Amino acid sequence: MTLPYRNIAVVILAAGLGTRMKSQKAKVLHEVLGRPMILYVVDVSTRIAGDDVILVVGHQAERVRQIVSAQAQTEYAHQDQQLGTGHAVLCALPHVPDHSRHVVILCGDVPLVKTDTLKDFVGDHLDHRRHLSVLAVRADNPKGYGRILMDADHHVTGIVEEADASEEQRKIDVINTGIYCAEKAFLDHSLQKIDTDNAQGELYLTDIIGIGHRENKTVGAVIAGDDREFLGVNSQTDLTAVESIMRSRQSDDS
Repeated sequence: MTLPYRNIAVVILAAGLGTRMKSQKAKVLHEVLGRPMILYVVDVSTRIAGDDVILVVGHQAERVRQIVSAQAQTEYAHQDQQLGTGHAVLCALPHVPDHSRHVVILCGDVPLVKTDTLKDFVGDHLDHRRHLSVLAVRADNPKGYGRILMDADHHVTGIVEEADASEEQRKIDVINTGIYCAEKAFLDHSLQKIDTDNAQGELYLTDIIGIGHRENKTVGAVIAGDDREFLGVNSQTDLTAVESIMRSRQSDDS
């Protein structure tokens, strides 16, 4: 396999049960067109980072390992308690190879994200020599998503979650896709500084953006073109919508 980048690792967050799915099956094992959704995300990740892919597993960890290992060679990090996205990445960091200088972070429930989108995102991050980049998208209806906060120079100053956002902040239409690319050294440093002072009482990965801004690090956003790529599966309704888009995509490719 010829990879676009040799110093990139990918961390996939795949530990959640997904209670809104109304199922006892781990969320990432729900199928899209007959295939567990996590496998779509793993496929894209291996095209970016080869074997330097780390899955953070938790609920039904052994079943997730079994299914993924039959298709790809990846590393696994176990998140015993789901204490937030920041905690999940902390669990993964010890498994990131020494030769990896940058880490892409993905969620395991976004099976529509495309390889070219991630290549462009990582390329932009490296070209601009940022400490941290956020993949964002404009949304007609941003309700429920974290809003990207930017200063007058369009540097990212933070991400505010819906539950913590002010009325003015909720009007922002540039939203967080949950996909990041970070310099590994900065990621390690900043994750040590986050806390649970938020509405959910969790370690938010998004808090590293504010840390980077306060420490005068280079933090930027790349705005993608198609918001459908980042549709996360949180319910059976979402799953139906994702299957419809995937079916249409495969029809267009055939």
